[in-house]
Amino acid sequence: MKDQAKKKKVVSNDEFRLSIIQQQSGAIDIGSTLMMVSYADQNGAHHLFETSAYTDDLDQLARTLQTAGVQKVAMEATGVYWMPLYELLEQYAIEVTLVNPHHFKNVAGQKTDVKDCQWLHQLHAHGLLRASHIAPELYRELKDYIHERNILQKQKSDMLNRIQKLLTQMNIKVQHLISDIEGVSGLRLLRGIADGITDSEQLLSLIDIGKLKAEKTDLIRSLNGNYKKQYICILKNTLKSYDFLKTQMKEYEELIEDVLIKMVPVEGKYEVAKLKAKSSHVRKNQYTINVKEYLRLITGIDLTKIDGLDEISLLIIISITGIDMNKWPTANHFVSWLNLSPRPKKSGGKVIGHQKRFTKNQATQCFRLAAQSLWQNKGPLGQLFRRLSYQKGSKKAIKALARKLAVIFYSMLKNKREYEVNKLQIDSEKQTQIKIARLKKEAAKYGFILEKSVA
Repeated sequence: MKDQAKKKKVVSNDEFRLSIIQQQSGAIDIGSTLMMVSYADQNGAHHLFETSAYTDDLDQLARTLQTAGVQKVAMEATGVYWMPLYELLEQYAIEVTLVNPHHFKNVAGQKTDVKDCQWLHQLHAHGLLRASHIAPELYRELKDYIHERNILQKQKSDMLNRIQKLLTQMNIKVQHLISDIEGVSGLRLLRGIADGITDSEQLLSLIDIGKLKAEKTDLIRSLNGNYKKQYICILKNTLKSYDFLKTQMKEYEELIEDVLIKMVPVEGKYEVAKLKAKSSHVRKNQYTINVKEYLRLITGIDLTKIDGLDEISLLIIISITGIDMNKWPTANHFVSWLNLSPRPKKSGGKVIGHQKRFTKNQATQCFRLAAQSLWQNKGPLGQLFRRLSYQKGSKKAIKALARKLAVIFYSMLKNKREYEVNKLQIDSEKQTQIKIARLKKEAAKYGFILEKSVA
């Protein structure tokens, strides 16, 4: 029988022609000090000019584009230079398409700012550029505050490492007997040493040793060290830096809370007044504000019920994605944007491999960290992680679970549906039948027949 060629849909000549979709559009090539601008006005005339990156010049540029009737502008995401102009054009109600440079820059020919600008304008006029996701202004403000608090948190951890090194130089071993040197007992001992107390018995009187697992004799011996003047002075100043960083983190938490209050819908405003700070002791890097309740009021659902995702991770994710999931038509679009979906390379109708792509998206990192924490989880997601880890390896299991968590996050936000763990339960009977079928197939290879034994 003759092989028949598979018929494909014929594309008409009209579809091959590139038409101008966005008549009144423009493009800007971003630089640190200079901006190259290309745009088409209401009469269809093209303009090309250069301007500096000072604030008054950018303001004049935005007014020029608005006067010319330009409605949409494309520009390349170059470092952080695009941010001031993006926010300014946003104030003038001009739609900005921020483009990933890798999507358009591979063009043959000499590269110049003028050619880049005109080429970007041409592609944008034909509607061939894809806009990067940029969260609304309020979420960008939240992201900036979270970012700065995280930097302070890392600096605080660095201060604690310096204190640990200093204690080692003083030959004080108490940090090895107390599980958390940043806890109440640990800080009291450190402040006592910084105040000049060198007697082990007197230092122990500052804390309640009944709450510690270590024996009193071991604690006394661990506090017997080399209390030199320079070590005590360095410890005193390092603790001042530690306290300063803690104060700064608290101030950023207050700013974050102000933004979260603005995000709460009108119907939830009356509940904001009832929210109180966490009554229990806040450990280490946790927020003192009630982030969990704020997120519940903003989203309308409790996202912290998702296994692996805590309030801090969810706060970071929402500051990047926002809560409007309609920007991504389906969950597959969302996980593809997060770079968590498989990208097979096909040639000759066969899969010859998969693309390896790397991303600095913090939302992706949060989902991956959440997936990694599920290896000891007793629920269905934990069972799935361990099974995939056994079959495919831990790296693929982390990515697969991160994708699943992202799909759950997307579905809950878009459909305003609470987390239903029952839908994730693994059908144990089905899994048993699959294992039996696999064993029978394996036994058949060697000429054996498996039969169910009668009890």
